[in-house]
Amino acid sequence: MSLFLSISLAVQLWACGPGLPANSTAAPVNHDAWHQMLQAWVNQAGMVNYAAFKQNEAQLDAYLNMLASNAPAESWNRNEKLAYWINAYNAYTIKLILNHYPVESIRDIGSKIQVPFVNSPWDVKFIEIGGQTYDLNNIEHGIIRKYFNEPRIHFALVCAAVSCPKLLNEAYTAQKLETQLTKQTRAFLSNPAKNKIGANSVQLSKIFEWYKTDFTDKGSLIDYLNQYSDVKIAPNAKVSHLDYSWALNTQ
Repeated sequence: MSLFLSISLAVQLWACGPGLPANSTAAPVNHDAWHQMLQAWVNQAGMVNYAAFKQNEAQLDAYLNMLASNAPAESWNRNEKLAYWINAYNAYTIKLILNHYPVESIRDIGSKIQVPFVNSPWDVKFIEIGGQTYDLNNIEHGIIRKYFNEPRIHFALVCAAVSCPKLLNEAYTAQKLETQLTKQTRAFLSNPAKNKIGANSVQLSKIFEWYKTDFTDKGSLIDYLNQYSDVKIAPNAKVSHLDYSWALNTQ
């Protein structure tokens, strides 16, 4: 089975997992505590000081407990909900690393696998939100991708690896979300370590292979890239994909 088909099958299974928390009456949450941690322990390149996070793990736990007790309510607007879930995904990813720290790669957690995201650390059910238990895949595929139809989330959600998009060292907020998502998309595309963009040839992150259907809902992949690329890519440009490094994104 090809990598693409394996991931497609897995996504169908994830979509059958726990969905949105029910019956929340919480007001939109304040992500200032998460913002302060990111400012302190994530640099401009998105590399993480996991040792500092570990030394101050109680601060992260307090933020996660606040998220767990204040699941998004139906009354929240779209950006409030999406910012919540992006921040939750990234914060719980760091928590997963800390639960097993030190590690050289997130893929060292759990079983050794060959196919990313299948029977993996992203399937560890350790997240409690609104009375339901989730894994990271449930949040990404069963909630964010399922309900928000926003391809730019692939440049905001960070999998703790060198080849992932950089972890933004500020919290996502409803007020700034549109600007933040666009900023992250442009930054990822323009980073030659992640993508090599030319007018007639592009070497792309495997993210664009794994989630191609997310980027081609309203046109071709090249059409999507040209919305955010500094280089105008020809419609018939040659497309290939770079190797993906799963080394931990540690400072």
